[in-house]
Amino acid sequence: MTALIPTLNTPSPIQLWQWITEPLKYLHDCDRQCGDMFAVSMTGAFKGAVFISDPQAIQQLLTSDNKQFAAPGSINQILKPFLGERGVILLDAGEHRQRRQLLMPQFHGEKIRAYTELICAVTQDLVAGWQVGETINLRAEMQSISLSVILQTVFGLYKGERYDLIRDKLLKVISLIDSPINSSFLFMPFLQQDLGAWSPWGRFLRDRAELDRLIYQEIADRRRNYQPDRSDILNLLIGSQDAEGNGMSDIELHDELMTLLFAGHETTATALSWAIYWINYLPEVKQKLAAEIATLGTERDPLTISKLPYLNAVCSETLRIYPVGMLTFPRITQEPVSLQGYNIPVDTVVVGCIYLTHHREDLYPEPHLFKPERFLERQFSPYEYLPFGGGSRRCIGMALAQLEMKLVLVEMLAHCQLELVSKSPAIPARRGVTLGPKGGIEAKIIAKK
Repeated sequence: MTALIPTLNTPSPIQLWQWITEPLKYLHDCDRQCGDMFAVSMTGAFKGAVFISDPQAIQQLLTSDNKQFAAPGSINQILKPFLGERGVILLDAGEHRQRRQLLMPQFHGEKIRAYTELICAVTQDLVAGWQVGETINLRAEMQSISLSVILQTVFGLYKGERYDLIRDKLLKVISLIDSPINSSFLFMPFLQQDLGAWSPWGRFLRDRAELDRLIYQEIADRRRNYQPDRSDILNLLIGSQDAEGNGMSDIELHDELMTLLFAGHETTATALSWAIYWINYLPEVKQKLAAEIATLGTERDPLTISKLPYLNAVCSETLRIYPVGMLTFPRITQEPVSLQGYNIPVDTVVVGCIYLTHHREDLYPEPHLFKPERFLERQFSPYEYLPFGGGSRRCIGMALAQLEMKLVLVEMLAHCQLELVSKSPAIPARRGVTLGPKGGIEAKIIAKK
């Protein structure tokens, strides 16, 4: 007789509500009661899904793509209201591979190095506007930086009327999922009812329609005035062709831009907020980091910054303790699979739980403590530490996100001094499908340099 995969003895609607409102407590309850493999009982895409956190099991999951497991984009329908259907995240198999090959060079090598000046300039411009004694919301300020970087690198849009319109409307659309309760719209499709402009979903649809209009307008303008020598990603996509010589449709361009906008700035803004929080919450971390940055002198070369060991450790530990994405991209079994001694039938959704893997005592002693030294003392495998997922669905913007984190932190520490308004620990909370600091964290500017 085959042993059943452990699961919580809790009704499905309650498990779904716990996953929406208290995801970390839910995961710890599952881990404590069921171990490092458990089946979740929810509605929607995760109905009957299996969560795993053992590195060996995760390695099997991520290295068996298209053999034992497939990673179809269509499984992520929860993101469709925001991203559309034709962005790289929601594409399947060959289409996903081709689009990824097209985009990858824009996030690596010389392209990444070309973004360094932009990131530093955007950060310096923001910090210059802060006043001593002023209180800021870290999440909002970091979102301003990451959104500006994305609008310039992806759209080639610089400050002006359309830049402001797209930025402001995007922030309105995102506001629908800025809390656990608001995020319930994503997980409970029956709540997606247009009851007029004053209803939450009705307001979202109208804001999204306006954002769509602005993006399609930008696409049309760029097609009419195509300039082959422009270096932004929209220009690359407009000029691209498949093997048959066909270009991307306006819908495909729109959905790819929406994917890069959402995935490219929300996650980075959240990670930066957490990093600045930890640096200012723990004086010893701030002292060590400041001392390392001081060795750079006035010539802060981006390549040198990217290699600073303690800065890298701080960023790595930030992404370990509260990974922005709690789960890997879901996979579906293509055949019966044996995993950790359990037999998993065909067509079962299997998900790597990044958060629980990052909190394994055997890998990270005292996992709830922020200790950058972990990453100076040993190197973790891509199945033990995976804040950007893995396999064929690993985050395409990983290198840019890591570089942006480092450059922004160095620029901020070099030009100002912050103090957290509250001495209480920041609380992680759901923000859509990601994990961010509840309320955004407030800090006071106590000095400018």
